[in-house]
Amino acid sequence: MKKYKIGYTTGVFDMFHIGHLNLIKRAKQQCDYLIVGVSTDDLVVSYKNKKPIIPFEERLAIVESIKYVDKVVPQITMDKMNAWNDLKFDVMFHGSDWKNSEMYNKIIDDFKTVGVDVVFLPHTEGISSTMLSEILQKIKVQ
Repeated sequence: MKKYKIGYTTGVFDMFHIGHLNLIKRAKQQCDYLIVGVSTDDLVVSYKNKKPIIPFEERLAIVESIKYVDKVVPQITMDKMNAWNDLKFDVMFHGSDWKNSEMYNKIIDDFKTVGVDVVFLPHTEGISSTMLSEILQKIKVQ
């Protein structure tokens, strides 16, 4: 496994669960310094058409408290090159559920031009914020 100097990953991290922790922990195992971008509420609304259940400031505080995280930044745009221009990371980590997606294929191509690797980490099966939200909706209806 290649060891990188500065790693970067992003997420909404709504209803923080073991899948989020697994991603962050696996990313930190591959880099000396891990920066995590937490999506703002406005950004999430702009591309998911729904507001996170947990407000941005609380999600930020949760991620900041994780021992594997060295720095937390707001993610205000989906433009990963914009983040690289500010942060100069060597590698971007993301869950394997996005591998071969049109969006990430473009990100990989863009990052090749500046020497940044994209590493897909195993998706934790059986858990997601969407799944938790659906369970909560069913409970609320009953």
